[in-house]
Order: sequence, then C-alpha cells, then structure tokens
Amino acid sequence: MRALTAATRGGKLAIAQTEIVISALGKIYPNIQIKFRKITTGGDRDRRTALWNLKTSGFFTSQVEDALLAGEADFAVHSFKDLPTRMQKELSIAAVCDRKFAEDCLVTVDSLRSIDELPQTAKIGTSSLRRTVQIKLLREDLQVLPIRGNVQTRIKRLDAGEFDAIILARAGLERLGLQEKISFCFNPQRFIPAPAQGTLAVQTRTEDTTTTKLIAAIDDRKARTATFAERRVLAAMQCGCHAPAGAFAKITADNIEICAFISDLEGRNFIIRQITGPVAEANKLAEQIAKELLTTGGKEILGKLER
Repeated sequence: MRALTAATRGGKLAIAQTEIVISALGKIYPNIQIKFRKITTGGDRDRRTALWNLKTSGFFTSQVEDALLAGEADFAVHSFKDLPTRMQKELSIAAVCDRKFAEDCLVTVDSLRSIDELPQTAKIGTSSLRRTVQIKLLREDLQVLPIRGNVQTRIKRLDAGEFDAIILARAGLERLGLQEKISFCFNPQRFIPAPAQGTLAVQTRTEDTTTTKLIAAIDDRKARTATFAERRVLAAMQCGCHAPAGAFAKITADNIEICAFISDLEGRNFIIRQITGPVAEANKLAEQIAKELLTTGGKEILGKLER
C-alpha cells in the first residue's frame, strides 16, 4: 500500500482530529503509512475578526480543500461543522466519523452546575451568533462578547479574568484532553448546536476512487445520516453562515428526531421546531422542518439579514 498524505490545519486540535482518523484507518489497514501536510487557513491567520463579521464561507477549510484539489494530499480531515453546506462537486465526503459529543459546554474557572449560578451581568465569551442568541434567551442580563483563537488561547483569556465563562464545543475539549475544564454541558435538544458539530469529515477527490473506497471503511453510517440531515436543514433554508441557526438530529432505533431553530440577531424572534420520523426519510424530514422554520418567520429573518 502506497503512503498517503493527509491535509489538515496545523493547530493542536486539528492534528488531534487527524490522528483519530489515522488511528481508525490503522486498525483496518495495519501497514498503512500516512504523513501530514499542515495547511494555514484564513481562519488561522485572522484571529481578531468576530466570526459573525466574516464575509466568506469556508474560512477554516477552503485552503485545505485547495491543497487536496491540487493533488498535494490524498485526503483531508475537517471539523464537519466548518465545511460549507454547498460543496465542490470535485470533492466527496468519504467518511463521517467520531461523533461522540455534539453538545456545547460552559467553561468557567470555578465549577458551576448551571448557568443560573453565574453572577449578574457576567461576561460570556463566544465566537458564535448561534450560541449568543441562545444564551441571551437563558439569561438576558449576561454580557456576550466575541472571543477568537484556539481552544487553549480562549481558556488562557478566561483564566486571566477577561471573561467569567466561555462556551466551547465539548468534542474539542475532549479530544485535547481538557474535559476537566468543563463546568457543565448543555442539552443539545434545548441548546441546539451547529449542524455536524463534534463530527469529523474525511474528504477525498471524487475522481480518486481508490482512496475514497479506502477511507470509506471508517465511515459511520449513523453519524453520516444524522449530520447530513442537520446540514440539509440549513442548506434548505439557504441560511449561509451568518444567520443564528442550528440543527441537531438524534437517531433512536429506526427513527430520527431533528430539532432546529432560526433567530434574528437579537433573539427576539426565536423560532424552533422539532420533527420525528423514519431514519430512511431523514433528508425529507430535514427539508420539512426547514420549510416550517421558513414559513413561520424564518424567511423574514433571512430577508432582514441580507439587507
């Protein structure tokens, strides 16, 4: 078996995620040899601009995809939530894997059991409009402030007293061995995460059928179905990457339950819906819940955001 090259961002979390994929492949192909190609993305260069002020999608993925398309790597490993819902036809998701933790969590210096234990007007750091509107619904008094940088940088700023708490994806903390920093996790059916949050996507060139087939051996069909349904909700609404919106799908036996929301920037018009049906109809259910969100006010929200 020839040696393969994996394209990835160069941060600690990206490397940890790529190592998870390599380990999974190694269990199936004991003699496989894989080397890294570290890519610096626009998101890695610009650590000051709040994510909601970015004008383009693929901020953390496009340069990695470019390297893959140029033949500089055989496959790429992404946080699936970072990939735009509209993908280039020359690229395929060969595997979806390692979805253990989809939820968001609160990180504080002193451990808390709930958001109610935060002091009045506490400063909360997050780079996400989705998280911002949901936090404000839980505690209107809280000050939500933008924060950028990798996981370790954000925790350092918390420890330095710049914030009373920060919100992060649980999966990232777990993969970095920083789970002891978590005060508590939000229920993903109530505090809805980004589509495909916590999941890894392994991308290949569509024309490279040999590598695609090899990578497909680690594909988790359950995770693929759930995350593709979540992404389908946002794609069907044509939200782009700047609307406060989220989706979470849970599969139980032969059924899938999808929770999704869209909101205006202030959280005054917060629309949430839930739908349950057969797993075999996951995409149809995703499109149905997207339609409900649009017809009950989501279309007007998106219209205002586009102005």
